[in-house]
Amino acid sequence: MALAESVRPALARVRAGTVLLGPAFIAAVAYVDPGNVASNVSAGAQHGYLLVWVVVAANLMAGLVQYLSAKLGLVTGRSLPELLRDRMPRGGRLAFWAQAELVAVATDLAEVLGGAIALNLLFGLPLLIGGLITGVVSIGLLLVQDRRGQRRFEWVITGLLAIIAIGFLASLFVAPPSVPDTLGGLLPRFDGTGSVLLAAAMLGATVMPHAVYLHSGLARDRHGRTSGRRRARLLRATRLDVGLAMVVAGAVNLAMLLLAATNLQGKDVDDSIEGAHAAVGQALGPGVALLFAVGLLASGLASTSVGAYAGAMIMQGLLRRRVPLLLRRVATLAPAVVVLAIGVEPTPALVISQVVLSFGIPFALVPLVRLTGDRGLMGTDANHRLTTILAWLAAGVIIVLNVALIVLTFTA
Repeated sequence: MALAESVRPALARVRAGTVLLGPAFIAAVAYVDPGNVASNVSAGAQHGYLLVWVVVAANLMAGLVQYLSAKLGLVTGRSLPELLRDRMPRGGRLAFWAQAELVAVATDLAEVLGGAIALNLLFGLPLLIGGLITGVVSIGLLLVQDRRGQRRFEWVITGLLAIIAIGFLASLFVAPPSVPDTLGGLLPRFDGTGSVLLAAAMLGATVMPHAVYLHSGLARDRHGRTSGRRRARLLRATRLDVGLAMVVAGAVNLAMLLLAATNLQGKDVDDSIEGAHAAVGQALGPGVALLFAVGLLASGLASTSVGAYAGAMIMQGLLRRRVPLLLRRVATLAPAVVVLAIGVEPTPALVISQVVLSFGIPFALVPLVRLTGDRGLMGTDANHRLTTILAWLAAGVIIVLNVALIVLTFTA
């Protein structure tokens, strides 16, 4: 009896803590979208274990960035786009919004293409029809958030994230990768222009710009502006939320690359997503191939919904304009439908879309680091010196990689 009495308060604290979890898992969907599948599968198929270090580094960067974004929303009660709006002239706001919209289009292209490929693998649907279905289902998921609230939306997206994790992690248990080769891949290095291109794509697919903007708004909408003990408690819960979400996302990304490195490298197979699916079916059996396709479908449906949600938040924050959900969804869906209609190869288009995202990262990351380090805005919760150094280092690595990509692309 005494033991039960002592355990009950601890269980109550655990339950209270879990109620605070959720926003980071919505943001984490951006890190396991079809663009990740395309870039990680291509990296593993072409270069084996060479770019394992990129997956790990990108995940660590993403964890830091997402915590800073959530902290900004909790401390200020405002999203990153809203704070930028108040600090930029009208022309600057419009230009900033234009690049953010370009990033949103690239994001949606990846998500819809991934959903279309998955439906083709599962049911043999034409890619165009699959893309349209993905877009329609994403509208349904967004309506959950619009009518049922953010908490219900978090549950739905977290459930899809669990399906994604199962779909891609299953192969590691059926055919474990080489441990020495995996550890060897932690040594940072490249092998030609192609590996730099893929590294940029992997970074763009992981540290996604729209997720940087989104998390500040999610934290604001869930908790509002906080202070005192409540803020300290929420910041602790946010660190746990981000940590757990990044562990899941990092494990899934690593599984994608290791799956391709183990089953596709050195074999005469197509290194596209479809080729990876076929190779997995031949090497590991139809059951694992089915899980792969289901995980890809869940990835496309969840990430396209989250991407559209982020796009609406960015527009409202920067321009104070609220566009009807259906109209905005159709506008961002149109480029993906055009790509599918004209018959562009989906996997290369996915990889290129992730490179576009990588170029958009500094526009989100640089203001985030500056704002969260501003004591006038953040007070005692401004970044510590070490946090600021690490955040600027992450931004610098991404920018340098993008510059190197341009140089190598035009001089190789």
